[in-house]
Amino acid sequence: MDGEYITRQGDAWDLIAYRVYGDIRYTGWLMKNNFPLLETFVFGAGTVIKTPELPASEEKSSLPPWRETV
Repeated sequence: MDGEYITRQGDAWDLIAYRVYGDIRYTGWLMKNNFPLLETFVFGAGTVIKTPELPASEEKSSLPPWRETV
């Protein structure tokens, strides 16, 4: 289910990705799905960020990165 994140003063893309998806490696996914906001690096309070579910191929593995297969 797609959701939303309401920014707090000082939030940045990587921090939002960490809060929503649990890992900063999803920063690109978050930015790709919020194209009109790409020029913002640090957000003020109250900006609505779309937080779509990760596609099946993007879901976080429980394995550490060096154990994952590509």
